[in-house]
Amino acid sequence: MSSIRQRKITVVGAGFVGATCAQLCAMRELAAEVVLIDILEGRPQGIALDLNQAAAVDFTGARVVGTNDPADTAGSDVFIVTAGKPRTPGMSRSDLLGTNGKVIHAVAEYVRERSPEAIVIVVTNPLDVMVHLMRVRTGFPGRRVIGMAGVLDSARFSSFIAEATGASVQDVDAMVLGAHGDSMVPMPHYCTVNGVQLSDLVDEAAIAAMAERTQHGGAEIVGLLKTGSAWYAPATAAVAMAASVLGDQRRLLPCACYLNGEFGFEGLYMGVPAVLGSGGVERIIELPLTAESRALMHKTAGAIEGDLETLRELGQL
Repeated sequence: MSSIRQRKITVVGAGFVGATCAQLCAMRELAAEVVLIDILEGRPQGIALDLNQAAAVDFTGARVVGTNDPADTAGSDVFIVTAGKPRTPGMSRSDLLGTNGKVIHAVAEYVRERSPEAIVIVVTNPLDVMVHLMRVRTGFPGRRVIGMAGVLDSARFSSFIAEATGASVQDVDAMVLGAHGDSMVPMPHYCTVNGVQLSDLVDEAAIAAMAERTQHGGAEIVGLLKTGSAWYAPATAAVAMAASVLGDQRRLLPCACYLNGEFGFEGLYMGVPAVLGSGGVERIIELPLTAESRALMHKTAGAIEGDLETLRELGQL
């Protein structure tokens, strides 16, 4: 990985998640240049201008470039892909898969051609199948194409655990595996508060309630906002992954990774614990699973396979 003076990050999509990713990357000086690209003319340029002016206040040395031209992304070390449409009333899951699949096709083309050594972090939903499609369309090794899901889902679980126990969220370690959606698999037996098992602090009913709230955490925010979805936590999660890659931090983070037999699954993306470093996914950690957790992982795998079959029927895989 190049030095910070040479590093380049591209954020694809200048919506709320993408703009916040660009801001965090610049403020944390993860790279000398942060490119924000979108098909909407003027929006990425305006956001970049605003962020560069903010740099005069907080003294960040990173430069943000807003653009509509894929040529400006050439030579990027990391891509964070947030572009895509949210599911709207009346839109079927098949419609969403088809619409965002086309976005991934277009992005993958210029990633492959202009940044062949890049590591790609996909945020676009439906996450598990979009990251799978990105790997297929770029032709990159699975270790260099990663999905952001488990970091966000685990953060939500951590927040609910801190609220329920009265502990600092900084002392909470939580784990959520599986698909990014209703079939995700919260792992309470791997959750601790400063080393203390969650089951020693709250009862089973409280744990079940927190796990269920985590599974529907995104929908809860959508219901409160009425006209949008979460962006601060998703952006922070994606940037944490990028920071681990760019800084070779080798953090153990739950991510959507391409599985080659791990956990008994082959040839699909699913949220699992992974060590992220300069090569992308350096190692997948296979945790012992309870019978219940294993059954839920098979259920979530079935949901992912169903979406992949829909993509095949649409001619996108």
